Amino acid sequence: MFPTPVFDRVDNPDQLKKLTPEELPLLAAEMRKVILDTVAVTGGHLGSGMGVVELTIALHYLFDFRNDRLVFDVGHQCYPHKLLTERKARFHTLRQKGGLSGFSNRYESPYDAYLMGHAGTAVSAALGIAMADRMLGNPRHSVAVVGDAAMGCGVAFEALNHAGELEKERLIIVLNDNRWSIAKTVGALSRYLNKVRSGPLYNRTKEVLHHLIQSIPLVGKDLDHKLGDTVDMLKNIVVPGHVFEALGLRYFGPVDGHSLPELLATLSNVKELPGVTLVHVKTEKGKGVPGSENRYDRAHAAKPQPKKGQPEKVPVEPCVLLPVVSLQKPGRSWTEWFGEGVEKLAAQDPRVLAITAAMPDGTGLMEFREKFPDRFIDAGIAEQHAVAMASGLATAGMRPIAAIYSTFLQRGYDQVFQEVVLQKVPVLFALDRGGLVGEDGATHNGLYDIAYLRCMPGMVLMSPKDGPELHEMLRFGLSLPGPAAVRYARGNAPSQGDLNGWHGKRQSIELGRMEILRDGSDGAVLAYGHMVQTALEAAALLDKRGIHIEVVNGRFAKPIDEQGVLALANRHDRIVTLEDHSHIGGFGSAVLECVARHGLVRAQISIMGVPDEILEHMSRNQVVEYCGLTAQHVADRIMSEHRAPLRS
Repeated sequence: MFPTPVFDRVDNPDQLKKLTPEELPLLAAEMRKVILDTVAVTGGHLGSGMGVVELTIALHYLFDFRNDRLVFDVGHQCYPHKLLTERKARFHTLRQKGGLSGFSNRYESPYDAYLMGHAGTAVSAALGIAMADRMLGNPRHSVAVVGDAAMGCGVAFEALNHAGELEKERLIIVLNDNRWSIAKTVGALSRYLNKVRSGPLYNRTKEVLHHLIQSIPLVGKDLDHKLGDTVDMLKNIVVPGHVFEALGLRYFGPVDGHSLPELLATLSNVKELPGVTLVHVKTEKGKGVPGSENRYDRAHAAKPQPKKGQPEKVPVEPCVLLPVVSLQKPGRSWTEWFGEGVEKLAAQDPRVLAITAAMPDGTGLMEFREKFPDRFIDAGIAEQHAVAMASGLATAGMRPIAAIYSTFLQRGYDQVFQEVVLQKVPVLFALDRGGLVGEDGATHNGLYDIAYLRCMPGMVLMSPKDGPELHEMLRFGLSLPGPAAVRYARGNAPSQGDLNGWHGKRQSIELGRMEILRDGSDGAVLAYGHMVQTALEAAALLDKRGIHIEVVNGRFAKPIDEQGVLALANRHDRIVTLEDHSHIGGFGSAVLECVARHGLVRAQISIMGVPDEILEHMSRNQVVEYCGLTAQHVADRIMSEHRAPLRS
């Protein structure tokens, strides 16, 4: 075990403050080793946290975040923060059920201001805290640590624009500039920051020039007043086009984010200043991770190392959401099936292009980017922009596929309606990670996309039962004249012949038509998307008990197969709908609404979906078990309803 003599003496910020400045670099090295060793076992985000170790130490050395407020953007860079804030004894429980969250979490520790898992909002949140503190007479500091990719979000610019006009609020914005998000940071802001990084390090250039001029005997102060504009001009020669000061912010930097003396000196000076200040800190994502400098994603995330007796796997994976044990048979992931399908479609149609919001690898588009570089667009962490841009492309005759995680499309909700639905343009949304995702928890579960898209006029919603059907749905979606969305899960997808209990002929896709997979006279399960596999497994369990149920692949949540639903509800006494989505507003709700529109039917219909609560982080298998969505749960529901008397 790697010895940590300095870190052993630090469990909280008070103990940290007792260390000498000379001991702090040793502490940083030991913390990096602890993070690397722990994440190799638990899995989790790696590169971002490894890059901010010195910055986190400096912040806690100078501030008291039991009272002061520290807001992380995105939140996955908070592992060093957790180690310094009374959680190191539980650090080995990271991302496990009942353990520490993989993000900052206000329900976990008083040192955490927010449960933060999406990008771009830290400046807004911290500014709100600062404004409230001023109004309530609370003399504390608010600090927002924002990655350079998150700073490119529209909402971040909106917050900077507002903050630049304020004079009374006390807010420190730390720009953690490592040139990476999950992929390499894109856009004009990135290009500007690279220009700043490549120039000379300069701290408080304007203040230094003022000091030098004022030190001239007899005439210094008067000359300084007269040469104010010249001083500004000289500063802009050092760094042309000073974006942040043009917004009205006091700017310091760039500062070496791995030099504790420089960090401590700069933050000490900034701490005493009134108003809104931005400190530009240069860091190296993945610092201390072997080989990270040669990786595409700079060791963004890691998956657990195998236990003894398991086959060895590569410990670091370029993906924001980490793979878990699938409920389905081993095979290719849904994401891989998607990537392959989009490549085939692009090869056949020059109008097809793919858009991602800073997730080229997570959405399976890396090979597409290599094969079709002119038809691949990375919009950065800017889902609103990505959706609106997709609308423009569709208006001009292209057939864009916007590959965005279900949870992240929530960020572009207004653009989905205003720019896509209202214009009736053919944008195809590929919603990866639709459903329960496991260890990344509440901020990343994709549980609401059916509900928030189903209410939009003209939107077509589909979900495949297996990989080949995903290919068919992508092709079908591109043939439609208006907007559509294909939703698929995290984990592995069944392929041809992998669906337990179904060996029938594959039925072609028709708009709003379900697919009957097996017959049965003792009830039915109407399943949506990858939950079809669970329904078939439940049917196999029930067969052993002499109960034979019909299993239907719903395929479409909108338009719902009204005739199919009514026919099903009139040939069975009991129907269960099954989905990996909130049971409120989802596929089951669409089925009940259909029945309500047409009056009485024979069947009693119940919904099996995700309960109406915020779910904590745990493995995908654990959270599916908790939500009662396993094959055994479905079989038990059918059994209990089979025994129950029918309504009169």
